[in-house]
Amino acid sequence: MGNTAAAPSDPDCVFCRIVAGEIPAERVHEDDQVIAFRDQAPKAPVHVLVVPREHHRDVLELVEHPELLAHVTSVGGTIAADLGDGDFRLIFNTGAHAGQTVFHVHAHVLAGGSLAEGEM
Repeated sequence: MGNTAAAPSDPDCVFCRIVAGEIPAERVHEDDQVIAFRDQAPKAPVHVLVVPREHHRDVLELVEHPELLAHVTSVGGTIAADLGDGDFRLIFNTGAHAGQTVFHVHAHVLAGGSLAEGEM
């Protein structure tokens, strides 16, 4: 489990700054728990990040917030249905060695066409 307590926001976190509207992003969904926006370096025709508004370091911290984890997953499915054909890949990178570069939990939603095995 994560050993860093969740904070409502981190002023040094790029995703917290996107949530706050300080950094622009092409938003495709937002509600009281999450925002979703297009990835700047897409790996699929639809590549959207679903980001909780509240700062949590990684997906392991969401184990303590199962309702939020379920909501992130549900929003991912809705985005895949709205912007793609409903089929999708949902990826959480956890830790630097796994490719996590922003340490604010986020789900990558990849959809829109045939995705090669191992893509992303």
